[in-house]
Amino acid sequence: MGDIKLDHKYEAAIFAGGCFWCMVSPFDVFDGVIEVKSGYTGGHIENPTYKDVKTQTSGHYEVIKIIYDPEVISYDKLLQAYWRQVDPTDDEGQFQDRGPSYRTAIFYTTEEQRQTAELSRKTMDESGRFPDPIVTPILPAVVFYDAEEYHQDFYKKSAPEYKADRKISGRDEFIKKYWGDEYYDIYE
Repeated sequence: MGDIKLDHKYEAAIFAGGCFWCMVSPFDVFDGVIEVKSGYTGGHIENPTYKDVKTQTSGHYEVIKIIYDPEVISYDKLLQAYWRQVDPTDDEGQFQDRGPSYRTAIFYTTEEQRQTAELSRKTMDESGRFPDPIVTPILPAVVFYDAEEYHQDFYKKSAPEYKADRKISGRDEFIKKYWGDEYYDIYE
């Protein structure tokens, strides 16, 4: 991650892809990504807690908010990485995590992001990579709430628990099945 330039305009990308613990590390490695925060968006409760969201009744998605430098990394590249992290054909959750808070979604912050996301989803859907249609919605960004501190950078802070959870989640097997070695192309 680069140094923050105070006179520079950064942008935000917000993605829901199931458990936010597994969504941070794939984006943390890119040059131009300043910060990746775990949080909640889209629900009807102000200042939700993890406990609120876990009930699956608050309407929130577990999401990540990526602050990035568009002069170093494009929104399109972030979208390409996003599609490699999720099962975009599952509208009931992701892998072992089931329920509304674990669904996929792309939350756009600008009209340009909306258009780029729509084209990216269309391209992915027409690629034939997945046997079922893509159901990931593209929605306008609403209030983002930071998750509790212990969720931030969970893959670093609680590596053994993160690795154990990731191992049983089914995410890596799905990625290998549908992306194989192509998964790494985006990181080169």
